Amino acid sequence: MKKALFIVIGIVVLIFVLAFAKDIIIKISVEKGVQFVTGLPLKMESFRAGIIKTLVGIRGLRLYNPKGYKDKIMLDMPEIYVDYDLPAIMKGKVHLEEMHINVKEFVVIKNEKGELNLDSLKVVQAQKEGKKPEEKEKGKAPEIQIDSLELKIGKVLYKDYSRGGEPAVREFDVNLNEKYTNIRDPYKLVSLIVVRALMNTTIASLANFDLGGLKGTVSGALASVEKIAVETAAKTQEAAKQAVQKVGEATTDAVKKTTEGLKDVFKLPFGGSKEE
Repeated sequence: MKKALFIVIGIVVLIFVLAFAKDIIIKISVEKGVQFVTGLPLKMESFRAGIIKTLVGIRGLRLYNPKGYKDKIMLDMPEIYVDYDLPAIMKGKVHLEEMHINVKEFVVIKNEKGELNLDSLKVVQAQKEGKKPEEKEKGKAPEIQIDSLELKIGKVLYKDYSRGGEPAVREFDVNLNEKYTNIRDPYKLVSLIVVRALMNTTIASLANFDLGGLKGTVSGALASVEKIAVETAAKTQEAAKQAVQKVGEATTDAVKKTTEGLKDVFKLPFGGSKEE
């Protein structure tokens, strides 16, 4: 009996050890993969990947600036959630059925030399050279497919150190919450985050940054979210119209019934009275 108990305990301990080791391996793989695609180092505080439930939770994810910038962090993402396709992962393809990215703060910096931290991103470098990001790489970027992406962006900061002394700081509350579908390129995912973070700010103009080139690379994704927004607005408008119509019909019926009741009580001359 004791032997069987020890075997069960040993199996449970082994499962926990394997699960912990699995998280470490995947965590390192994600960090290296993001660094390959962006060209910048990335660290995360915690990472949990399920086996029975195909969910991944990442907390405290930060994308760091290269050397030469006083501010260490470019992107602060407190949480990311992913629902992945396990059979596809087993075949070497990153298929994410659902992904939620929460960008708390995006910091754009111009350093003392007039260099922009955005220019260190591989997608920006490739765009300036008129190339595709993958054409600049000797290795191959991981194949990825995201069926549904929910992107949230809170605040975007612009810090200009180029004039010396304390930086000139501009802050923009973007408060963006959008959904995109069918993203199949990790480089386009990076471009999409940059474009949506800057589109509703004046940072591109302040920093003399060519945002138009990046917008062209994600025009399909932008069109899809605009279409979704239009369809949602149309559905909302139709629902409101139907609700108003129902309220109007109900009000008309109520008035009619009230009028009929008043005729009986007061025997209004214009309504006559019921025959007794």
